[in-house]
Amino acid sequence: MFRNYLLTAYKVFMRRKLFTAINLLCIVLTLVVLTVVAALLETAFYPKGVEGKSDRFLQVLMIKMEAKEGHGYTNGPLGYKLIEKYLKPMQGVERVAAVTIPSSVSVYQGDRVSELLMRRADADYWKVLDFTLLAGRLLTVDDDHLGRAVVVVNQTTARQLFPGGPSAAVGQKINVSGRIFEIVGVVDDTLHLNSFADIWAPISSSPSSEYRDKLIDQFTALILAHSKADLPRIRSQVEQIARGVVPDDPKRYKTPRFWADSKIDLFARLTVGNDQQADSGAGKLVAIIVAAMLIFMLLPALNMVNLNTGRIMERRAEIGIRKAFGATSTQLAAQLVVENILLCLAGGLIGLVASAGVLVWLEHANLIPYLKVSLNLAVFGYAMLIATVFGLISGVLPAWKMSRLDPVHALKGAA
Repeated sequence: MFRNYLLTAYKVFMRRKLFTAINLLCIVLTLVVLTVVAALLETAFYPKGVEGKSDRFLQVLMIKMEAKEGHGYTNGPLGYKLIEKYLKPMQGVERVAAVTIPSSVSVYQGDRVSELLMRRADADYWKVLDFTLLAGRLLTVDDDHLGRAVVVVNQTTARQLFPGGPSAAVGQKINVSGRIFEIVGVVDDTLHLNSFADIWAPISSSPSSEYRDKLIDQFTALILAHSKADLPRIRSQVEQIARGVVPDDPKRYKTPRFWADSKIDLFARLTVGNDQQADSGAGKLVAIIVAAMLIFMLLPALNMVNLNTGRIMERRAEIGIRKAFGATSTQLAAQLVVENILLCLAGGLIGLVASAGVLVWLEHANLIPYLKVSLNLAVFGYAMLIATVFGLISGVLPAWKMSRLDPVHALKGAA
């Protein structure tokens, strides 16, 4: 019986090639867009590789201080003083790292000038993140304590400055904004929020030591927990620490506020949330994303309903003949349902291949520098399931209605 269903479905698809092609196109486009967007969101919020420990580290990026009089306030990234004095001594954490946000620097090589992004980081930074070392070594505690003029560069920068393999750059000297640094290591390219840069240097290699006396500057703190279960406690601990921070000008400013956030919490706080409370708005952000995806899927689903209804209505004569020869309503409905399932599965397989191709193209097109993204099979599976459900809904109701037609009325073309 099932073999007959398959053969009949195949012949129906080949007979109405335009309907089949349009249905497949709706399914494929929907799955490709959803899968690619989900893969990019996963890469941003739940990365693997260099920031693979992000499920157990929090970051403190922004601090806000309100004026005691009036409605003025000042805010910005953390200063090194806040990290060193208040966050580094935290108990019950594996380590606290300090790193600057990327800033543009000029690298001079004779007559050639390269504009690159540079971070300055302490030794703990290289313990929190898992960079892939391609040649040389990473920066150490001694590099930071002694203020050595050494840097680590990524693979693309090493190739750009010194053509050849990663090892060709190790030991070379570069002029960064007027100061000579030695390249001691080369790491793999990375795009993630806390690791994206072209060059990394020790914090103490800064041209001035003024950074040590600032509560607001250009730093972010990465707090690595021993386990994921420690994160709620660390969030509360950071809130308590914030209440004990003394502003540089206590007569002018109130006690500052800052929060320890995960990646998705930080993005939500900067977009749909606020910096007035501990709740980052991540739940609201996820709800917006899910709602947007469902709305996007609704458009092709409605199109599939219309196409399937039209396709089934055209087969009234066939249904009448089969009923006249003894086919039951259940058998006819099952045939039409199998056709929809097969169409969705075919569209799903094409969508899977197309999604993988789009992601590979995105990686090699350099539209997003250093992008490395993998296919999210879980999200693809959910999208495929939803597409199949829509396909069933769009086919079952008209199929059941047509299967219950009286053979005489069906042969006459009556609905």
